[in-house]
Amino acid sequence: MVQLRTVLKPADNTGAKLLRLIHIHGGFKRKFAHVGDMITAAVIVADPQGQVKKGEVVKAVIVRTKKEYRRQDGSYIRFDNNACVLIDALETKNPRGSRIFGPIAREVKDAGFTRIASLAPEVI
Repeated sequence: MVQLRTVLKPADNTGAKLLRLIHIHGGFKRKFAHVGDMITAAVIVADPQGQVKKGEVVKAVIVRTKKEYRRQDGSYIRFDNNACVLIDALETKNPRGSRIFGPIAREVKDAGFTRIASLAPEVI
């Protein structure tokens, strides 16, 4: 669960180092985003040779959150950091990078991001 102005770590190789959440898609005055939700973020720190530049506004999907959440089977899952993957458009849901680092939650695949799930080294 993340909210506005949360600093996120990108989990892909697009060149962004830190992102700040500026909008949560999916409703009027929505306060929190969970795993599998689409967001709009601003790039705070970026690699000079990367695809994205500092100050650029990008679309992303949340893949890991520090705050634990409950699954339907009664188990709880949490991660060490808040992370997201940059996507090219809201309609296609394809990742901008060619690699995904670290594990991602199963809810990302259930939300329709099958390409991200296939690139990830581990789906938990």
